[in-house]
Amino acid sequence: MLIHPMFADSSVVFAIKNATTEGKITVAVLLILSLFSWTIILTKFRQLIIASKATKNFLETYSSTRDPLDIQRKGMEFEGAPAYQLYIRGADELAYQLKNNPVQVSVAPNLNSSGDGNTDHLARATKIKISMPSYEAVKVILEEAASAQAMTLEKGMIVLSTAVAGGPFIGLLGTVWGVMSTFAGIAEKNSASLTAMAPGVAAALVATVTGLLVAIPAMFAYNFMVTTIRHLTQELDGFASRYANQIEHVYVDHRPLSEEISAANEILAARLTGALKNNEAPDLVRP
Repeated sequence: MLIHPMFADSSVVFAIKNATTEGKITVAVLLILSLFSWTIILTKFRQLIIASKATKNFLETYSSTRDPLDIQRKGMEFEGAPAYQLYIRGADELAYQLKNNPVQVSVAPNLNSSGDGNTDHLARATKIKISMPSYEAVKVILEEAASAQAMTLEKGMIVLSTAVAGGPFIGLLGTVWGVMSTFAGIAEKNSASLTAMAPGVAAALVATVTGLLVAIPAMFAYNFMVTTIRHLTQELDGFASRYANQIEHVYVDHRPLSEEISAANEILAARLTGALKNNEAPDLVRP
């Protein structure tokens, strides 16, 4: 019973009917801001829920693999997961580098390695790798993908922050303007009775109420979403570092310079031998 008059339809209708043109414009602006705010709240809330669930599933699946390209080769998809989008960008670039700039490693794998799918065993068994310059190109793609996904997560948050910070001030502007108009009207009529003041003051205060109704839901939603986005971004950064480290461990050629020269000499010697057997001029220029 105590809160009923505060939310009574008759009081709201009475205040709006007696509002000045400036007050009605202020309320209309706040309603438009509220519409945008609730649109962002609903769409962003859905996006973050899907992103959190999909990211959890993706990270669990990725943790169960040893080959950084395993998920891509199996054609698995995790729509809505920012980490998965980063993974795909990195995997595509790595596959491109392996195809166009491969480094052939002829060292036989060490079969004495033990453990469940040990990554050391996988690294030794991988004979097609990439050079350090190619790996740097992969890292650049990962950094760009991480930044793009972070911006996607934060998209639209400016609307909520504007509603939180600007809603009460817009409402206060309408209230002050309405009170000013009310007192100016009273001064013109030379009547300072409560009956003359009440309609104008009530109409002015409805702008502040509207501003608070816009800002309060936006504030709670903004705080929740900022915390969720920060958590997803930290997961994304952590996965990017882990992913880059595993790519380097498995697919980057880390042989000593002497070993690379020795392997190049062996390839050159094999070409010379083949050319002499076929009575052809050896190609000494091509490595």
